[in-house]
Amino acid sequence: MEKVRFGIIGVGNIGTVHARYLLAGTVKEACLTAVCDNNLNKHVAIRQLVGAEIEIFSDAEAMLKSGLIDAVIVSTPHYDHPDLSMLAMRHGIHTLCEKPAGVYTAQVREMNEFARGCNVVFGMMFNQRPNPLYQKVKDLIDSGELGELRRSNWIITNWYRSQSYYNSGGWRATWKGEGGGVLLNQDPHQLDLWQWLVGMPVRMRAFCQEGKHRQIEVENEVTAYAEYANGATGVFITTTAEAPGTNRLEIAGDRGKVVVEDGKLRFWRLRESETEFNARWQNGFGEPECWEVTLPVAPESSEHYVVTANFAAAVLHGTPLIAPGTDGIHGLTLSNAMHLSTWTDGWVDLPFDEALFKKLLDERIARSVDKQVESKTLDASGTW
Repeated sequence: MEKVRFGIIGVGNIGTVHARYLLAGTVKEACLTAVCDNNLNKHVAIRQLVGAEIEIFSDAEAMLKSGLIDAVIVSTPHYDHPDLSMLAMRHGIHTLCEKPAGVYTAQVREMNEFARGCNVVFGMMFNQRPNPLYQKVKDLIDSGELGELRRSNWIITNWYRSQSYYNSGGWRATWKGEGGGVLLNQDPHQLDLWQWLVGMPVRMRAFCQEGKHRQIEVENEVTAYAEYANGATGVFITTTAEAPGTNRLEIAGDRGKVVVEDGKLRFWRLRESETEFNARWQNGFGEPECWEVTLPVAPESSEHYVVTANFAAAVLHGTPLIAPGTDGIHGLTLSNAMHLSTWTDGWVDLPFDEALFKKLLDERIARSVDKQVESKTLDASGTW
């Protein structure tokens, strides 16, 4: 096999993104050979997008059994991610799943266990992981440059979404269709990066405000507080209704502090650890000597094709995955814990009660209201 033949399940906004770079030959070791969307009304527009040579299916299993593809990108609404991923793996198809891995951890845990028994490559489309800024932060943490971690803050409020965005799809911002709001739709990348960098907390307390400033069922403003086994703390703040927004990650350790903001990385390093300074300093006011250090970092980049290229290399050459599929449960655990904390109005220990979470989610699904949306077509930019 010289190139991995990809299919795409779900040709909406993000599925169109994947189709375009595959059709353009951006990933040298991959090509697009088939797509699938169960909305027959979209097939004429999809044909305009993919051209005459690409097979279009309305049934996912038919595409998976067609012999036309070696790998698939699952880019459907959230609830379908685990079932479609397992279906693909069952047919021996290498599977790259869009974020989030699922809506609740129990279904993702089932998917992960299934994947471990399959002889296929399974990856997550966490396209922020290869971003050089976060790669450098991880290197600073893993190498011990920051010392023991003490605090992390992430303010991610530049996800502005108008009411018209929420009205553009019947599944959007509903418990029935999406399973959550900003935490499930916009923030999976940041939640994955947060745990990838600083680890998983032992307990959380969160306040998820549903429908604040927008006519939607689900949360669009969240403030969460996390505690870690070593005594470190973390705060995660997000919303889709703030303009101008902020994207600022700050991580403080025993030996310094790192800040990622505006596409730049700043690093302050203590000449000696705070613990050592505090033990020896006897003169009252004073603090450790601190240097702001310039670090060599490549320009910010979070293109989806980077993950797909890595995935194709894993299929062809055994290259380690940037984001293994089984990692998808970690960020989802954080968002589920935030929801559960809000719904029960208290602290949530990790691991949490998955049965209770599913019960409370099902109650919200039962109350979920269908939305009426206007039919859409594919515009020149590849957006529905």
